[in-house]
Amino acid sequence: MKTLYEKHDGHAALAARLAEQGVQFAMAAWVDVNGKPKSKVVPIKHLPDMLAGSEHYTPRGIGGLGAMNPAEDECVGLPDPDTLRILSWDPRIAYFNADLVRGETREPWENCPRSALKKVVAKAADMGFAMNLGVETEFYVYRTSALPDLVPRFSSSIIEPTPAYDARSVIDSLEFFAELAQHMDASGYGLYSFDQEGGEGQYELDFSYTDVLGMCDRLTHLRLMLAALAQKIDATVTFMPRPETGAWGSGAHMNMSLVSTDTGENVFVEADGGWSKTALSFAAGVLRHASALTALTCPTVNSYKRLTPKLKDGSVSWAPVWARYGTNNRSCMLRLPGNRPCIENRAVDMTANMYLAAAFTLAAGLEGIELGLHPGDPVADDTSDWNRFAPAEDRLPRTLLEAIEAFAADPLVAETFSAGFIRDYIAMKTEEWDSYHSVVTQWEVDRYLLDV
Repeated sequence: MKTLYEKHDGHAALAARLAEQGVQFAMAAWVDVNGKPKSKVVPIKHLPDMLAGSEHYTPRGIGGLGAMNPAEDECVGLPDPDTLRILSWDPRIAYFNADLVRGETREPWENCPRSALKKVVAKAADMGFAMNLGVETEFYVYRTSALPDLVPRFSSSIIEPTPAYDARSVIDSLEFFAELAQHMDASGYGLYSFDQEGGEGQYELDFSYTDVLGMCDRLTHLRLMLAALAQKIDATVTFMPRPETGAWGSGAHMNMSLVSTDTGENVFVEADGGWSKTALSFAAGVLRHASALTALTCPTVNSYKRLTPKLKDGSVSWAPVWARYGTNNRSCMLRLPGNRPCIENRAVDMTANMYLAAAFTLAAGLEGIELGLHPGDPVADDTSDWNRFAPAEDRLPRTLLEAIEAFAADPLVAETFSAGFIRDYIAMKTEEWDSYHSVVTQWEVDRYLLDV
């Protein structure tokens, strides 16, 4: 059988060069539907084989990629050579991001999230656009040895009513973040700030934007980095959107812009600094598909515990619940901030597979541009008080089930993803909802046991 991806001298030279640098192993990480990296590890002398597609997988049924079919063709984890990194925290390993392709044809596998994004990126290029993306990653850091109790790893973070921006807390956390900053810089992230967020044990990382595929690759790499560094200090990093009742939610705000592939200029702004028609149409497209999009940007049961207008104590949650946009209004799903030329989607958290979330976001925005949509006037009000009078169709889904139903009904979903992926994703997330919905919670016992 003819091999479509042959080994060549460049592969052997790369393997030799890496071996001279002390690299012993190579891995090519693809992601499952949940965004978790998966890979085999090969000795560095076999890197040319891996680059030619030697590593086969049976990915269905692993991490929610559909029902296992023993008669189905295997997939190949095909490394993207442009993504090579030596893991700074473990320089024995050369790391690549990878696509899943069919074993015989090398065509993209229908459930491969990275390939789905590349398809929409290609459409944007045909329209003369490239998408840049920055993501504000929020997470909690807990003491591993105390689990299942959620004890902040750095005790100075325990401050009432909130430790947000507390100087002492973030200084004490340098035991973790100083090394993290070094590794992020070594990996080319362009980290420019980190801080203590509003929750006890909650932090945010802010680093430079890049092209949308590159950012999604970074976030896959970041998951591995955070887990490895946390393990060294008896810590667990969690991206769970709301790990405790009443806790501040962890999001992953997506900051998006389009640039012209001809000039490299940001097409979201006019020469006078105002928002362009292209930007407003992009925003309108995203809002048009907000409910279906939320099934990808907020893909877990717990995600919707974050998307509430108020916290348990009645204070404003700062999380969006309405598919509307504002300028500096942080209570809207989309924000067009005055200090940077990008559109921010605040209805995103780090449980998302960013390849999938970015693919549908870009598809929706491009549709808005193609149709010349307009998002209407920006909202200036605090939307956390809208529950009684805002149009119901403007409300974001309140549960994972509502989001999945919207996802299943949206025609743009069928244009963006394969029929097999849509079927498998709906089945996986419906089962997740059903499993959760069948559990009797302590809240129900406290509320109803003696009162009904």
